[in-house]
Amino acid sequence: MPGIENPILLDFPESFETERLIIRAPRIGDGQTINDAVRESLENLKPWMPWAQSLQTVDETEERVRQGIVRWLLREDLWMLLYRKSDGLYVGGSGLHRIDWSVPAFEIGYWVRTSLQGKGYISEAVTGITNFGFAVLGGERIEIRCDTRNQRSANVAKRTGYTLEGTLRHDFWANDGMIRDTHIFGMIRSEWETQKSRR
Repeated sequence: MPGIENPILLDFPESFETERLIIRAPRIGDGQTINDAVRESLENLKPWMPWAQSLQTVDETEERVRQGIVRWLLREDLWMLLYRKSDGLYVGGSGLHRIDWSVPAFEIGYWVRTSLQGKGYISEAVTGITNFGFAVLGGERIEIRCDTRNQRSANVAKRTGYTLEGTLRHDFWANDGMIRDTHIFGMIRSEWETQKSRR
C-alpha cells in the first residue's frame, strides 16, 4: 500500500521561498514576532481562529512555538511561518495540518496580519505550500476547510486552484456561539500536475 510508514525518518527542508516570501518552520525565539502580529490582528482573527480568542503573553506564544518545533520534528504537524523577503517582516502563519501520512494527505490553514490583507501574500503562500506538499512530501491530497461565512478564506482556495468538494452542515460550533457550516476545498495530485504543466 502506498504511503509513508515512518514519517519521522523523512528528511525535507525546513524552509523554502516563493517570489516574495520565506516560508519556514518555527524556531526558538519566534514568539515575540508572532505575538506582535497577533496583537495587531486579534479582532480580525477572533471570528475564525479558536486560538485567537484572547491575546497570549509573549512567553505563552514562545511556548507554542517550541511545541510547534517538536511537532515538526515528530512530523505530526508542519506549522509554517511567513516572512517577507524584502525586509524580514512577519506576514502571518500557515502550514500543513491534520496530516495522514498513510495517503499522504494534508490540510492547509492560514492567516495574515491585518496590515497586509489584500496584498496577495496568502495566495502566494498557499501556492508555495501546495507545491511543497505535492512535490517534496509526495502528497496525494491537500484540502482547505473554512467557515462558509469566511469569504476571504474561501476566495484564497478558489484563486489557488482548489475545488469546492462539498459543505458540511452544522459540523462545528464557531467562536461566536453559532453552529457553523464548513466548506471543504480539495486538490489531488493529478490536478496539481495539470496546473503545474500549464504554468
